[in-house]
Amino acid sequence: MSEHEAYDAFTRGHELLRSRDFHQAAVAFQRARRLEPDKASIREALGRAYMGCRDFARAREEFAAAVDLGPTDGYAHFGLAKALERLGATDLAERHFRLAKCFQLGLG
Repeated sequence: MSEHEAYDAFTRGHELLRSRDFHQAAVAFQRARRLEPDKASIREALGRAYMGCRDFARAREEFAAAVDLGPTDGYAHFGLAKALERLGATDLAERHFRLAKCFQLGLG
């Protein structure tokens, strides 16, 4: 039952992201995360919603969780890098930008 509810919340969150309603997307993804906390796709999507809300600290947390769950996910590394960059951690951001590029190109 909760897996179905998580999927519905995840799908709704993506619809809201597409319409650029970042705050409501974050609410939907938070619900999905509560139901399925170990799904990297949910954590990554929540990070995207937080970036849209300009909540870079929370975005960093979610992208970091997505990287922990999927260490070769180039997009999660890219999102983490962008959040770190916005928070002023440029050295660490650069590391994740490089990792994102490697995994995107299949070099990782």
